Amino acid sequence: MTDDSKQGYADIFELPPHRSPCRTPMPRAERAAQFSSFAALSGHDRAILDQMEKHILAFEQYDQFEDVAD
Repeated sequence: MTDDSKQGYADIFELPPHRSPCRTPMPRAERAAQFSSFAALSGHDRAILDQMEKHILAFEQYDQFEDVAD
């Protein structure tokens, strides 16, 4: 955050986090379970990197072939 954006919230920076007087805090395991559906994309990054590596290798082989052909 820049200093300008901190100015608008300066009055609440030092306050403790809000705790509901009516509800107990949710256990961490249950909070984590709310976001587990996003874990379905966890292998997506690896798949993209694998494809990128294949394309780089193919390009390097093509480039070597071009050098020999010249």
